[in-house]
Amino acid sequence: MLNKFSLTDKLFMLATFLVIIFSKILYWQGDKQDAIFVGLWAPSILGFGVYLKVIGNSKDE
Repeated sequence: MLNKFSLTDKLFMLATFLVIIFSKILYWQGDKQDAIFVGLWAPSILGFGVYLKVIGNSKDE
């Protein structure tokens, strides 16, 4: 299943996973506002990854 993903895709997923984990750690330590701020990075990272994928596909055509 992971054969379908490029190295860049895997790195973006890893970065998103690490941001979510870091956000959870901040939340458990009591820094709730910082945790929410960091947690909002996850969709931004995924969105940027999708943007790069679309740009890459449009150059191929």
